[in-house]
Amino acid sequence: MPTNPVIVTPVGRHPSAAAHVEDVAAPIAADAAAEALKRGPVGALVLSAVAVGILFIGWLLLYLLLFLGRGPLG
Repeated sequence: MPTNPVIVTPVGRHPSAAAHVEDVAAPIAADAAAEALKRGPVGALVLSAVAVGILFIGWLLLYLLLFLGRGPLG
């Protein structure tokens, strides 16, 4: 294996992030991985719920203030 592997992309040539041993995480045991993944991606679910809630509140405000404020059509 070369000492500095290079990845060729459409944009150009870039050194690999895993070129050096100190840049790669140490392997962990299967039971430690299972323990870490037991609860699932709770943070990602909370973040997505907050983002969807903000979008829904924004849509509701636009609907109530902009569309209903103009009155009925006709």
